[in-house]
Amino acid sequence: MKTGFYSFAIIFFCLAGQVFGQTPKQLYDDLPAVNGWDLSPDIEIFNRDNLYERINGAAPLFFENNFQEMTSMVYTNDDHYITVQAYRHAAPEDAFGMYASERSSDMTYYEGIGGEAQGDGYGLFFFAGSIYVKMSADSEGENISAVLLEIAKGFAAKIDPKANYPVLFKTFPKEGLIPCTESYITRNYIGHEFLKPVYTADYHIDGKNFQAFVVDAQTAENARKMLEEYFSFTGQQDPFVEGELLIRDRYNGIIPIVWKDRYIVGAFNEEGENFSENIYSFLNKFKL
Repeated sequence: MKTGFYSFAIIFFCLAGQVFGQTPKQLYDDLPAVNGWDLSPDIEIFNRDNLYERINGAAPLFFENNFQEMTSMVYTNDDHYITVQAYRHAAPEDAFGMYASERSSDMTYYEGIGGEAQGDGYGLFFFAGSIYVKMSADSEGENISAVLLEIAKGFAAKIDPKANYPVLFKTFPKEGLIPCTESYITRNYIGHEFLKPVYTADYHIDGKNFQAFVVDAQTAENARKMLEEYFSFTGQQDPFVEGELLIRDRYNGIIPIVWKDRYIVGAFNEEGENFSENIYSFLNKFKL
């Protein structure tokens, strides 16, 4: 019986390693061959102790997104080079969250690469499985862009051919959703350490922009504790049960929320403006 269990465990972890827990060697082996370019045998590996040596001030944000290890690899073509940095995170949600935090409206989106990809003439960025990949070239041009796309497509397909947004985003209403604004925040949402983890997306409804969010507390009891802490922070004495609630946050304005078992669904706008009366109708559209 033990032998069968251990065999199952080995198979499980091997499969998990193939998709979500790649070693530096596996990542290197998964990079595609590209005509005219040589993949250097030299690999650099960075962890939580020395990541700052490579990316300096950006390291804390990676740590917030549960960074584990970064593998840096290089393609060369005469005097030109393309660097591929593969950041391994604790879970696919973390890799997505790191990618989303570095999105830019100045970049172009590309279809069919990982869960989502964007780039410019010099670089290309995507997430797949628990890996966030940042690629950069020393020059730009159509040829370089084509090579970046070729590498990214081949690499992403090896890491996780079914990469996509975290599944919870399927519950978000489509009406009014601003494309490519989804994000995942591991802690300290709107300045509150107890609100975590949080899935967010931006909306434009009735002429106003706001951010919708879902906190997955894992259990209804955890959700209650979060809300108790929030009510304690605001000084509200209102008794509450599952359903529609209103938070009067002195720093973030009025926060309408709906408590549904393990989930807290809410809306926030940076201007602190009051929401229309139909905001609860919108929040109840989340299919949780």
